[in-house]
Amino acid sequence: MVRNSTLAAGVVVVLGALSVAPVATAQAAVRIHDIQGTGRVSDLVGQEVADVPGVVTGVRAFGSARGFWVQDPEPDADARTSEGLFVFTGGETPRVAVGDAVSVAGKVTEYYPLAEGESPEDTPNQSVTELTGATWQVTGKGEIRPEELGPETVPAAYSPEGELDKLDLDPAAFALDFYESREGMSLSVRDARVVGPTDGYNALWVTSKPEQNATGRGGTAYTGYAENNSGRLKVESLIPFAERPFPKADVGDRLGGATAGPLDYSRFGGYVLEAAALGEHQPGGLERETTRPQAEDELSVATYNVENLGGDNEQAKFDQLAKAVAGNLAAPDVLALEEVQDNTGATDDGVVAADETLRRFTDAIAAAGGPRYEWRQIDPENNADGGQPGGNIRVAFLFNPARVSFVDRPGGDAVTPVRPVADGDRAALSASPGRIDPANPAWESSRKPLVGEFTFQGKQVFVVANHFNSKGGDQPLHGRFQPPRRTSEEQRTAQAEAVRGFVDELRGIDAEARVVVAGDLNDFGFSPTLRTLTADGALVDAADSLPPNERYSYVYDGNSQALDHILTSPAAGTADYDVVHVNAEFADQASDHDPQVVRLRG
Repeated sequence: MVRNSTLAAGVVVVLGALSVAPVATAQAAVRIHDIQGTGRVSDLVGQEVADVPGVVTGVRAFGSARGFWVQDPEPDADARTSEGLFVFTGGETPRVAVGDAVSVAGKVTEYYPLAEGESPEDTPNQSVTELTGATWQVTGKGEIRPEELGPETVPAAYSPEGELDKLDLDPAAFALDFYESREGMSLSVRDARVVGPTDGYNALWVTSKPEQNATGRGGTAYTGYAENNSGRLKVESLIPFAERPFPKADVGDRLGGATAGPLDYSRFGGYVLEAAALGEHQPGGLERETTRPQAEDELSVATYNVENLGGDNEQAKFDQLAKAVAGNLAAPDVLALEEVQDNTGATDDGVVAADETLRRFTDAIAAAGGPRYEWRQIDPENNADGGQPGGNIRVAFLFNPARVSFVDRPGGDAVTPVRPVADGDRAALSASPGRIDPANPAWESSRKPLVGEFTFQGKQVFVVANHFNSKGGDQPLHGRFQPPRRTSEEQRTAQAEAVRGFVDELRGIDAEARVVVAGDLNDFGFSPTLRTLTADGALVDAADSLPPNERYSYVYDGNSQALDHILTSPAAGTADYDVVHVNAEFADQASDHDPQVVRLRG
């Protein structure tokens, strides 16, 4: 196993090795707290240490980054210095067991978990202090009692500002400092509530602060950039899955009793409790929601990110998504879809058409008891709109022709911009459907908004379907640079400006134009992206009608957050809005997003 480690002289490659030979003679004996020090980076990086005493608290016996954690049973009096340490053995399983007292020697390194193309100097991730090239001997038996995390244990404030590697720790003031001061130590959470469902990598999120921005469904709401929810903690298991399968937990479930083990750090979510003891899964009974049907005089418009729905997907995915549309969403009149892939899915073969994908989806909705939807969309240029290579994701409209009419106007294609035009005393579209300003650099490698003109009970309605640029490339909440840079926000703000400009132009022709802007905007209600769209009251975010802890459609790293939005112009009428929670809080999900619907009257 090769791991990149930062030493005093720069970047080197350290090969983890396994040995149970007597400990080699090195420098004077040190304790674990001497190695960890009072900051994030050890003062002993690059040095050989020997005769380091500790008790084994966890063993990672599978995967490519195997090793074990040791903890000193005789801590010092400095709250900043961790008493735990990871001993890296690479691809070899260490022959030690929890409870072994050991004496360890090795080289002190700082391991930075890196994404592709990153170096330890530029990664936003924090490092893990560890021993490599280690040798050890078992000297007897010992016991370490895990430190229990209660509601008041972890500070509410999340992090100091600055480059954390250069700061001393203040574990009484900041959550990230608290966790770092326990790096490698055995921690415990008792009867912990799940706030992030089990993912495909056998991990989930719990909270040690059950009252912190709690949602009514058991989650933890992300309500502002200063509300990072310090009680969140990722949980993985050190127990072989053949011995005990990892629980398939939903938000609101609990891990009854104690979940305990050493604290690690990963670029995927930050600090991780590596459970040597896993609490008993206790289902909370969370149910998928169903919204009410629209009234006869209500126009219902919904948005749904269907997560890479391609023509080559298994029928089960179509059926599960269709059941939500026909049942949980109560068959909306107009549905803006995001992440519709082409007919061959993520096969990079030059195919861009999505008629087979949409045919299979509309057939599945009809089979689930829903209406026979029609669709409108525009094929993108090949591999020009981001997403999975070859997938050619795009936004699309479904509509129920028994309830609404689509006004077709020719001329819309992948590269021709749609424009508002005057049609007597009303506004109209130069093409319907059409794409907003597709040559604008704001849409580079990103989905272009689709605009369509609809008629409902004799009234004209313009709907804009959107899927803004993702948050990829932003620095993580748990990273060493605080506050984290949100570099992707610049492109989304520019995208919001383009959509807002189009809406302003439309309303400039007809101030009473009924406009709905819907979709996965990939940003929060309190973000500059949304403020650009809602400035001066030009559009209203329907989510603002809900309490802050109910405004979410996505769960990421244990934070329930709002990425999907429906906004309406003042003339659109009274809006009745609902986020329909069917996916994001559940381990079994057809998409990672929840759909939402607005019903308009007036």
